[in-house]
Amino acid sequence: MTDISAGTQTALTRIVSERQTKGRVPGVVGAVARAGKLAWSQGLGSADLGSPGVPPTADSQFLIASQSKTLTAVAIMALRDEGKLSLDDTVEKLIPESKHEGITVRQMLSHASGMQREPVGDVWDLMKFPDREELVSGWNEAERVGKPHHRVHYSNLVFSMLGEIVARIDGRPWYDAIKARILDPLEMRRTTVGMDGGPAATGYYVPPYSDVPVQEKLLDLGALNACGGLASTAQDLAKWAMFVADPVDEVLSKDTVDEMCQVQLMADMERWQLAFGLGFMLMRLGDRVFVGHDGGMPGHITSTFVHRPSGTAGIALFNSTSSPAPSALATDLVIKVLEDDPLPADPWMPGDAVPAELEGVLGTWFSEGRPFIFSVKSGILEAAGLGAPAHLKPAVFARISEDTYRTVSGREAGELLRITRDTTGTPTKLHWATYLCTRQPLAFGEHL
Repeated sequence: MTDISAGTQTALTRIVSERQTKGRVPGVVGAVARAGKLAWSQGLGSADLGSPGVPPTADSQFLIASQSKTLTAVAIMALRDEGKLSLDDTVEKLIPESKHEGITVRQMLSHASGMQREPVGDVWDLMKFPDREELVSGWNEAERVGKPHHRVHYSNLVFSMLGEIVARIDGRPWYDAIKARILDPLEMRRTTVGMDGGPAATGYYVPPYSDVPVQEKLLDLGALNACGGLASTAQDLAKWAMFVADPVDEVLSKDTVDEMCQVQLMADMERWQLAFGLGFMLMRLGDRVFVGHDGGMPGHITSTFVHRPSGTAGIALFNSTSSPAPSALATDLVIKVLEDDPLPADPWMPGDAVPAELEGVLGTWFSEGRPFIFSVKSGILEAAGLGAPAHLKPAVFARISEDTYRTVSGREAGELLRITRDTTGTPTKLHWATYLCTRQPLAFGEHL
């Protein structure tokens, strides 16, 4: 059962129908995941024109293409967390045959290396893709077309090399590594290299001047699988999206996924609406940021994007090369749900007690001429600027020793908070990130 209201479901179906009709897409699946599960899906059109009018479903496989990059990136970050590589490691350290020097893993994950987009050999003309040995030898022949970090230059070649790094460091083929590390723990049973033989959408190209689709051929990407070789379903992608929204340590820690969602390089320099993190595309629409990735293969155009603060994701799967923008459908579905049918807020729950050492700290303190409210929630010390915007989360502190705390999130994360007390034990001043906090507003140096 879905918790999305009937009215909102009707509106979501209308959005999917409009994209299918105007985009002239043989078949489409739109889906929304939230609260840890697939909440709604709708298939329209035809999964295969041999059976017209039978739509694809949440269980139909589509080629998800470059969405595969996000799984490759998670595998890389897991190896980093295990101490097996560093984001500052260079390709030649991890793949000694590499003749390109100084290209780091971080640059590769964020499309900041400046390496050319595709493997050598006109692979998308000849439809012949390299094996692992050919990938590395071709890498050495490839051109570095831009300066590192100068601008985003999207590269399937680079992400294929990241797949080679996963295979070498993890000691097993790339797909075996992500299956063990990601797919099996998340129970993504129908996320495979190419189609698995189950229910699937057939890929087509719809020409611009006729309404007669041409069936596209399935391709074997060889060593490019790490950048675009996976097929999946809306059911499986909902599980993936819910992991991105709320990570599980068995796959990757929340802190590391948060790190992956930090902007590394802006792709859209005009409007600042698209950036790249570490393996993820970061799309800004209004006041919301969505995390995910598009995918495009002959006959299949797809997208999964997550609004992490609300734990809501949209999934768009089209079986046409000439489909409309999949990210627009995925994010439009999320926005419709967030605006028309949001989940209720978690109920407020009272705490048990205020830690004795914090009783004198609570209340208003002034720093740099500004008031900050120090409070306790569930026994944890927090601080927020008076009148701060609602979207800014409070600073949260963890006690590390008597009268010394570490800011673990929010404003000044990582910095220390030190409490100074008088002879009666009453706090008289705080130092937060070395800045003085006093009970009364003071100019700089006025206390001296």
